[in-house]
Amino acid sequence: QVQLVESGGGLVQAGGSLRLSCIASGRSLSNYDMGWFRQAPGKEREFVATISRNGDSTYYADSVKGRFTISRDNARNRVYLQMHTLKPEETAVYYCAAASFGYGLPSRVRWDSGYWGQGTQVTVSS
Repeated sequence: QVQLVESGGGLVQAGGSLRLSCIASGRSLSNYDMGWFRQAPGKEREFVATISRNGDSTYYADSVKGRFTISRDNARNRVYLQMHTLKPEETAVYYCAAASFGYGLPSRVRWDSGYWGQGTQVTVSS
């Protein structure tokens, strides 16, 4: 019902910046809490940032707080992740996701049962 496509990944030097975009089609993005997650080779997927439906609330992993900014433009069905001062250990595939409507469920379940993009590769060199 919702299709998500990430873009904006690439190769960047340590300390550099990238802006990731998530483009949605199908239902209006305003219906969904949105988030960014990442998965490095050989590691589990980890939470990066989330934003509420109207953008009033944002949450960040402690490791990225102060360096990354999540934002959304519901009129254009877009979600963004602006990343600054990137570190080599943040090399990963970055995924955009739309949470399910099960607000009473544990957060992990809400995201796992939602919609996911195919990911975009971010590589940070030393």
